Amino acid sequence: MTVKNPRFIISAVRPEQYPETDMLEIAFAGRSNAGKSSLINALTGRKRLAYSGSTQGMTRQINFYNIDDELMFVDLPGYGFAAVSKDQKSLWGKVIEQYLNVRPQLYMIILLLDIRRDPSEDDKVMYRWIRESGLCHAVVLTKCDKLSRMKVNERIKSIAASLGPEQGGNIFPVSALNRTGIEELWTFIDGAMAE
Repeated sequence: MTVKNPRFIISAVRPEQYPETDMLEIAFAGRSNAGKSSLINALTGRKRLAYSGSTQGMTRQINFYNIDDELMFVDLPGYGFAAVSKDQKSLWGKVIEQYLNVRPQLYMIILLLDIRRDPSEDDKVMYRWIRESGLCHAVVLTKCDKLSRMKVNERIKSIAASLGPEQGGNIFPVSALNRTGIEELWTFIDGAMAE
């Protein structure tokens, strides 16, 4: 898909703040340093559509982006960031959980994992929820430019095994920096949305 006019719509923490739209939504979930904002920017061909803060754990709200009036990208707050209080973690968890459980427009979830790191317990919990939800989904392994091609292939196998035997493919190694895997991910998204 060639994106022509992506735009930020709103940041929200409660369902009544979510935009009123009938467009299908793709949610991006992952740890606070997994690269969600960078991936959204790479997919839309924009450098600063989604804000990528220098401070990890920056995204505390759900950010909605209209993609050419065809679909909505939804950037969920990052989880698993150690330098925030338990109360703050609990609040972020509720914000994420509420969106995932009440939003009928949610069609697909893209789980981002740093290819250089093994999935955390939070990652595994999120992946299990995604699998059990029955929603269309993909796992994106970010920052693959940091590794050799051989090491990327090793990490894909290792991460798939760590997520569990029910991991059914749809793993995309991606680099927002050099755009590796972006076209393949768009092909997957376009195909899923057409079904």
